Amino acid sequence: MKTILGRRTRVLAATTATAGLVFVAGCSSDDGGASGTKTAAGGVELVKAGRLTTCTHLPYPPFQSEIDGKVQGFDVSLIDLVAEDLGVQQEIVDQPFENFKTGGSLNAGQCDLAAAGMTITDERKKNVDFSAPYFEATQAVLADKKSGIGSFADLKGKKVGAQAQTTGEDYAKSQGLDPVSFESSDAVLNGLRTGQVDAVVIDYPVVQGWLKTKANADAFEVADNINTGEQYGFTVKKGNSKLVAAINKALADAKSDGTYKKLYEQWIGPYDEPAASASPAAS
Repeated sequence: MKTILGRRTRVLAATTATAGLVFVAGCSSDDGGASGTKTAAGGVELVKAGRLTTCTHLPYPPFQSEIDGKVQGFDVSLIDLVAEDLGVQQEIVDQPFENFKTGGSLNAGQCDLAAAGMTITDERKKNVDFSAPYFEATQAVLADKKSGIGSFADLKGKKVGAQAQTTGEDYAKSQGLDPVSFESSDAVLNGLRTGQVDAVVIDYPVVQGWLKTKANADAFEVADNINTGEQYGFTVKKGNSKLVAAINKALADAKSDGTYKKLYEQWIGPYDEPAASASPAAS
């Protein structure tokens, strides 16, 4: 990602039932009330009183993006469940992906957790602790219908795009490609639209969202879908076992009471129950 992105940090309000109240009351550490403590339910220590602060990188639909000026998505809704259990509201901070992928934002106390459609990898585990997996992802090849690309193998010799710092980019490179790096998913799609690239490699749920727009569906098609065995997890500062436990409990509860299925169908699409059985909350 470009260096200038390191200076781009925005604080936004999420919009579901819990986080929608983020601006209702100011909380201070010396007001003597429950709202002023940084210790939430279960002894979870927070960086800001009354808030579960979430770092993310916008946009990355359907997991998190601004819709009608509000941050919404699958990740947002799931973390709202965690915030509700903790008795606080969710607050979202928009940062470059690399800031929290490396644990920097978490270690600096800028956020309690990161939720950004992040794949669990051994390399990332060196810097952050992951929750239980909550989503199983595949990589898709989206190509211009006029490109003649019908599979991943057809990408050789073509101009290929990917989002910087992602496993889609890593996978393309591991297969001998030299993808053009774009700083966000929106930039990836724009690169395809403007002919900067002939195809892109990116997470399939993102592609699903793009193809809901008629103009995109008319121009582009899924040329391949690659099962790379990826699972998404939420991240916290290393050693923050209480927050990991709170996240895992919220995921398990959502899976058992049907909330996860409802949110999945709202944001992702049809829910595949057999595939979901592999983890507490996966698809």
